Amino acid sequence: MKTIYYGHSCFSVELKGKTVLFDPFISGNEKARHIDIASINPDYILITHGHADHVADVLQIAQQSGATLVSNFEVINWFASQGYDKGHPMNHGGRWEFDFGTVQYVNAVHSSSMPDGSYGGNPGGFIITSNDDCIYVSGDTALTMDMKIFGEMNTIDTAFLCIGDNFTMGAVEAVTAAQWVKAGQVFGLHFDTFGYIEIDHAATLDLFAQKSMPFILPEIGKEYEL
Repeated sequence: MKTIYYGHSCFSVELKGKTVLFDPFISGNEKARHIDIASINPDYILITHGHADHVADVLQIAQQSGATLVSNFEVINWFASQGYDKGHPMNHGGRWEFDFGTVQYVNAVHSSSMPDGSYGGNPGGFIITSNDDCIYVSGDTALTMDMKIFGEMNTIDTAFLCIGDNFTMGAVEAVTAAQWVKAGQVFGLHFDTFGYIEIDHAATLDLFAQKSMPFILPEIGKEYEL
């Protein structure tokens, strides 16, 4: 599974010949200034919640690509009110079969509002099953016991977990989250973008190494084969 990291919590995966992009926040990220947004053309954009650092570039990328948006009901309705109505609304626990795989929208413990301050619904994450791959995208969240259920009901190959602390769980909790979801490997997200979430790279790598958990601390713009 090819994965490209675009910084913060934004990355893409290729599943069944489709490109799925998550939480596009690139133009506002000084560390991602070398990324050419105009070259990103996904088939789908999956959005965990409404905060600006997860949706800032949704409209531009959606309009240039014609991508289908997938998120909770309120986020999809908000983008429809902005003039982009190619969306699929979901809510917690629900599944839908797309042409790239089955998506379940799952719980995340965080907050959510849209860039204009309007209601963004409840934040979430995604569990996606496609062919032999199963991935869990935590979204912004605290450590939650729900993660044990995710691990019991799915065989998760890769967990994309927030690790930046302060606004979300940090690396200490992410190690536990990885164990609870029984992840084969972990891909770190939501770190280093601004001061509140800058991390100690060596210490973070060591935390995962201590638990013998395969861990990727990604570089912006780099492609990974997972």
